[in-house]
Amino acid sequence: MATSLVVPVIDVQNDNFKDLWAAMVLAIKSSSFVALDTELSGLGNRKKLLAESIEDRYKAICSAARSRSILSLGIACYKKLDHKTADTYMVQVYNLILLCSEEYIIEPQSVQFLVQHGFDFNKQYAQGIPYCKGNNKVGADDRGVHIRVLFTELLRAKKPLVLHNGLIDIVFLYQSFYAHLPERLATFTADLSEMFPAGIYDTKYITEFELRLTASYLEYAYKKCKLDCSRRVTSGGTGPQLHVEFFQYSGHMSSYVDYRLCPAVAFLGGQADICQRFSAFGWCPNGARCPLSHDTDLIVLQDEKRTGKKRKKRAGDKATKDTSTSEEPPKNKLPHMDLDPEDVPDIQEMAESCLQCQLPMDTDGIAQQNQGEDTKADSKGMGVCEDDTELDKSTSSTKTDVTNTKTNCIENRAEDRGLGEIPVHPLKADDQKTKADTGTHRAGFDAFMTGYIFAYACTHEMEEVNGKEREQPSLLPSSLNKVYLSGKAAPLNVVKSTFSKSSKAHTQKMEMVWGERV
Repeated sequence: MATSLVVPVIDVQNDNFKDLWAAMVLAIKSSSFVALDTELSGLGNRKKLLAESIEDRYKAICSAARSRSILSLGIACYKKLDHKTADTYMVQVYNLILLCSEEYIIEPQSVQFLVQHGFDFNKQYAQGIPYCKGNNKVGADDRGVHIRVLFTELLRAKKPLVLHNGLIDIVFLYQSFYAHLPERLATFTADLSEMFPAGIYDTKYITEFELRLTASYLEYAYKKCKLDCSRRVTSGGTGPQLHVEFFQYSGHMSSYVDYRLCPAVAFLGGQADICQRFSAFGWCPNGARCPLSHDTDLIVLQDEKRTGKKRKKRAGDKATKDTSTSEEPPKNKLPHMDLDPEDVPDIQEMAESCLQCQLPMDTDGIAQQNQGEDTKADSKGMGVCEDDTELDKSTSSTKTDVTNTKTNCIENRAEDRGLGEIPVHPLKADDQKTKADTGTHRAGFDAFMTGYIFAYACTHEMEEVNGKEREQPSLLPSSLNKVYLSGKAAPLNVVKSTFSKSSKAHTQKMEMVWGERV
């Protein structure tokens, strides 16, 4: 049986930013694709984030991006190793601690959540990498050593960008490291299509429409993909296989590395009754006080058993089922919504009840949100205030798209570590199975999981098609430039419409980035 996977995450802060600069730029430029994730200081008015109109929803996210900040940025660079027989990627993961130099709102619920999961605010304020939002303040973003230049290097690299439930991420990235956000959504998507010519991919969309998993919150999707990869290896099958390798860091670099242990998926006993809300949506209003299990390993294994039984009953139907290209999620899920219909009328009541009980609200895959709807409090784990001016009184709702707060991540082959003699101490069952293990929520590790899901999906596309295996791995053309939209039956298409123009700020930036007019 495959052993646990150890993922080295390099912590980047102001005192080592210059030392790690060349390595980060090289990792981005030499990668096959780059996955990003962010931790935010808040999301603002949640009701507006779920507005029926996508234009109104965009304006609400813009308002949050202008008044809140990015606290940490996760970057995972995946480089495909062509000389390997299987689909093997060399992965470098960075977790950047940031500090906005301008005034910004930080919501109490966000502070509570982040502290509970190991975020060190003392470290952030002492060693956070400073940055200014909006348009260029002083000098240019094409030279020097600062975070806005790093974002410029990402644009120059012209690599596919991978996010999970990424609309809020990309809006915050634009406002924080690029330029002032345009007022119209059509202008914003036009800008994005030119900023990332290799395309933007959303693994939340991919898990729903390409992989068609039972659930699509980040940790579940990652563990499901990893378990499937492990089984392919142990079964000795001839189909495409995915492996990941990491550098062996030594010298002064080793002092920057935080090794994240992902124990193998296994049932270690204990609670067997699974919380169905958490299983379906990645959140539970009762959080750590829930008497039922929030163990993602157990959820994955239970789903595997169910799937196995269904396959036996429908053995003759597989060839004709699911061959269409229609954009529909699995029928056992609500379309494009991690939302329990019974909770819709009582969202505010549930939130107030949770606050009265002083229950922490897990978020993004982490958690416990007041509404299971898939917005990006989802991977942000941030509370959302109804009124920016009354943050203490506001009811914060948090989104959960990945219970990425836990340490019990999925299994992998020992060879995949590429970590040499790095010692791995087995964790006790109780330590592995806590509902929210402190210190495991990292933007860097979330970015790694996001990239892994995308790499798996690309490998999955190499399965035999009409009896022949594709010569080149697909970068999922059916998911290209499709960003997941909570509660909507179709994604946001990142394209430049014939009726929209790029923003003036973007045009000026592109001239600086590539030295030519776009």
